[in-house]
Amino acid sequence: MQPQREERPWGWFETLASGPGYLVKRLCVRAGQRISLQRHRHRSEHWVVVAGNGTLECNGIRLESNPGTALEVPCGAVHRASAGSQDLLIVEVQRGELLSEDDIERLADDYQRVIKN
Repeated sequence: MQPQREERPWGWFETLASGPGYLVKRLCVRAGQRISLQRHRHRSEHWVVVAGNGTLECNGIRLESNPGTALEVPCGAVHRASAGSQDLLIVEVQRGELLSEDDIERLADDYQRVIKN
């Protein structure tokens, strides 16, 4: 299976593997960019930085990151990844009952993708 890259305003992601209750992705957040401030209602995530630098945020805690930095994002936690002076490459393992882009609730976004209710 060749991973299918999906482009986003902040960079890209691709799915590396999936099975019952899990999904593994690789994300590249371009230098100076960041993903939306978000949370998920149906999954948790485990992030491992494999290249680059930046900041990982989870429930108000900011963690400066370099290769080897790991972060557990519990289900419902408000989180974000931001790249520093280099592209930030993250391997993400999702676990839960709904593992799709439909489970993203954006709270703030640099690219005007927040839906107001």
